[in-house]
Amino acid sequence: MRRVLTYGTFDLLHYGHIRLLKRAKELGDYLIVALSTDEFNKIKGKAAYHNYETRKKMLEAIRYVDLVIPENNWEQKIDDIKEYKVDITVMRRRLGR
Repeated sequence: MRRVLTYGTFDLLHYGHIRLLKRAKELGDYLIVALSTDEFNKIKGKAAYHNYETRKKMLEAIRYVDLVIPENNWEQKIDDIKEYKVDITVMRRRLGR
């Protein structure tokens, strides 16, 4: 089984988010989304419209997503890869910003 991992805030879901999740899922069999917690968003200087629990429920309702885990800090990525036996990490690229 190929496990894929991506990270993000995923606030105010839109087509770009869905496309990212679909393309990430196509790279493997199991998609894990590390969702930024409200506390971590504050550290990053972001303010999400929806709280963590609501954003988590929205992601869990998307058919491409198999598991949602909390993203608590910048340093956890290596531990996540090891703990969840991740084969591929997908990062979103923002264009024109």
